Amino acid sequence: MSDDLIAAAKRRFTDLLPQSWRRDLTLVPVVRLSGAIGMNSPFRQSLTLAATARLLDRAFAVKRAPAVALVINSPGGSPVQSNLIFKRIRALAEEKNKRVFAFVEDVAASGGYMLACAADEIYADPSSIVGSIGVVSAGFGFNDMLSRIGVERRVHTAGTRKVMLDPFQPERAEDVDRLLAIQREVHASFRDLVRSRRGALLKGEEDDLFSGEFWVGAQALPMGLIDGLGDLRSVLRERFGTDVRTPLIAPSGNWFTRRANGIGAQIGLDGGIGAGFAQGLADVAEERALWARYGL
Repeated sequence: MSDDLIAAAKRRFTDLLPQSWRRDLTLVPVVRLSGAIGMNSPFRQSLTLAATARLLDRAFAVKRAPAVALVINSPGGSPVQSNLIFKRIRALAEEKNKRVFAFVEDVAASGGYMLACAADEIYADPSSIVGSIGVVSAGFGFNDMLSRIGVERRVHTAGTRKVMLDPFQPERAEDVDRLLAIQREVHASFRDLVRSRRGALLKGEEDDLFSGEFWVGAQALPMGLIDGLGDLRSVLRERFGTDVRTPLIAPSGNWFTRRANGIGAQIGLDGGIGAGFAQGLADVAEERALWARYGL
């Protein structure tokens, strides 16, 4: 048998091996971080530390991988869950000595941008929405509704501030002042996080960068909010060569199991099927409002 035939046979055999067995390939595991952050729903899995921790552990556990890629598509949500996921990514990156790449799809805004900041390099499409480094709270007021339908509401508290921002009472200036003070603290923490990760890369006035404004990727690049324009495949092939492989680290179980777990969690947490689904629908509406804020 000629040397050419032997070499061809070896290549053919190698191609049939699982990627994890092939030493000639560079592996960069991919974790998708998609959806609003910290919003429970019986119909889809929420983006929380509990939901992502195992995926992140699996991705960073691939010993041969020089890096991990995050594909981010999130309009934000809970600042606490955003920060918890951010810290877990950074802890694993330092522990496993791996570089982290973030690739923004439609949007990485507010808490979604916080997740992107966990990466060493951030890439986006020219039309991706990036930024919104700020804090927002929203609600409704129903202080006249109950009296109009003949319902008397009775509330008894121990503690003068237990009904702060009660939607069934007129808004009080001192309650709003307290909320704004909390928002300023959260916003300051967000600004410090972005500074710590982007540092000297940031260009322009901080009053603009941290105003809550958002930009498309082509605008975010010269501001230093991202490192380049590009997609996962092209960037990683340029960095690691054409033999790079990007296996997706997906949740275990099938679609039905994951949906059933979401429904079960709603029932268990909220005390009943009706209450669970009502809360789930409210969270779906709130998530829809988050996406709509960015025209999506």
